[in-house]
Parts: sequence; C-alpha cells; structure tokens
Amino acid sequence: MDHTSTFDPARALRMAVRTFEIEAGALTALAHRLDDAFVRAVQAVLACRGRVVVMGMGKSGHVGRKIAATLASTGTPAMFVHPAEASHGDLGMVMQRDVVLAISNSGESDELAALLPALRRLGVTFIAMTGGADSTLARHADIVLSSAVDEEACPLNLAPTASTTAQMALGDALAVALLDARGFKPEDFARSHPGGSLGRKLLMHVHDLMRSGDAVPRVPPTATLGELLREMTGKGLGFTAVTGDDQRPLGIFTDGDLRRRIESGADLRALTAEEVMHRQPRLVRADALAVDAADVMEQHRITSVLVVDAEGRLVGALNSNDLMRAKVI
Repeated sequence: MDHTSTFDPARALRMAVRTFEIEAGALTALAHRLDDAFVRAVQAVLACRGRVVVMGMGKSGHVGRKIAATLASTGTPAMFVHPAEASHGDLGMVMQRDVVLAISNSGESDELAALLPALRRLGVTFIAMTGGADSTLARHADIVLSSAVDEEACPLNLAPTASTTAQMALGDALAVALLDARGFKPEDFARSHPGGSLGRKLLMHVHDLMRSGDAVPRVPPTATLGELLREMTGKGLGFTAVTGDDQRPLGIFTDGDLRRRIESGADLRALTAEEVMHRQPRLVRADALAVDAADVMEQHRITSVLVVDAEGRLVGALNSNDLMRAKVI
C-alpha cells in the first residue's frame, strides 16, 4: 500500500524527537535507579574464573550479542548462547565457573525459563537483566539488574525500543565498570582489535615497518657527491644517511637538499657527503610505536626518519609511504 501521498514530514520529525525524549528519559531513570545489585553484578563478574555467558531471545537476544561482544573486547571473556539452541545441546558450553547474564524485558521468556533448572544444577551465578521485578527470571536470579522503562518509544507501546535502549546502556555500564576495575588500558583494547586502526596504532612498532640491512641507504662522510647520489638512487628512498665508523648517524641528505643546492648555483662536484649533509637528523628508536614515528614526521614536516637501536646505531629507515601502506596514517 502506497502511503507517500499521506506522508507528513513535520509529523515524522515530531515522532523522531519524541523517540529521543522517551529513550533519554528512560536512561535518566535507569541511572537514578542503580543500586547495590549493579555493584554485586560487577563483583560477581570480577570473581568469575570462566566466562560471562549472555542469553536472550528476540530483540533482547540481539542486544545480548552486542553486550557479549563489548565485554569480550574490554577484558571480560564473554560469549552469547542462544537460549533455544541451549535447550538442544548448546548448554554444554556453560560451565560451573561461568556467570550467566540472561536478558528479558518481561522476564517470562519461555526459552530462558526452560533453562533455569539446568542452570541451577550447574551452580552458575545467575544474573537477570529484566524489566519484570516479580518475573520468573527475577525470582530465580542471584542478582537482578532492573532494565524497566515506563513506556516504549513505539506509539503503540509494543515494539521494543526504550526497553532495548535501556538494556544496551545497562550492558555498556557493566562493561565500563569492569574495564575500569581491571585497570584496562588502550594497549589492552588494541590487543583484542589487531585488525582495526587502533590496533595498528598501538601495537605496530617501527621495527615492524622499517627498511633494514642493505635496504638502508648509507654512506661514509668522505663519500663523494656522485657516490652519495648513486646510493640514494639505488635504494629508492629519496635520501641517504651519513654514518661514522661506529654506524651512528652523523647526518642525512635528501632529494630536497639536492634541489636546494642546485638552485643555489653551488659547484657540487668536489663536495663530500659531510659537507652537504643536514646535521642532527631526526631519529626514532626501532622499539618506538609506528604512530610515534608518524608524529615526528608530522611535527617536523618531513617524510622520512632514520631508525636507531638503543645504542644509537643506524639499524633502519622509515618513510611516510611505509606508514601509509601499513595504514598507520
């Protein structure tokens, strides 16, 4: 049925604003209602020697999957088990040392209720997240987290909207309280997100990306300009390091330095690397984070840095193209 002819844009905007207001009100009420049950839930998960097993049916199940994923990515081992599948064998995934977080707005989900005797026999800690304070789920739970809302954003007060928002926020609050209690750091987050941009920035080091060995252009300070240019051209990085006998960098000479020398009209044929090099080149340690090397390049408006070891010896070279290929920048 085509409703485009009766569509009212102003009404659509009013409905959207009403949705935001109802859901924001539900979260405010949730914040004011938090009590010792939330603290006990955090303590139960901190003491858990297994995993948090999240369960839920329908929309609560979709929220549960997200909560399990958030917990797992913030330092709390967790997984989602579908209640209907649990009744047909998947309950074998749950162990006595686990904590079960069951989510149901009404607290009367048949699929979850059917699991209660088995979960009791297992002896798991059972946390119910529900809007039904006197529901079957709440009566059998060790800890009850109230996700009750006064009304749904749905004008029919039927479709789960404000209630699922409350569940999601309560799950996020649980995850945040847990990561704070564990002293979870950005590096810990990166370890569970190695494929993401944060993982690349916090886990990738300069030694993972740098050119090393014979790929690093270097000449002694006595090298002629011709030798210097051949090294630059052969290694294809647009620069060469000038190193002493101890392999510590004395300077660097770049394509830009060459252009500036030519533009000045200087006779370059008799000059040595020591005479044309730029002294005090920018250096980074091989064990530094790649993102720190990117910061050095950006701060000094350069495209390449020399890489040194803990003793200051040249061990590599890195340019902005290396960082871009690794998606660090």
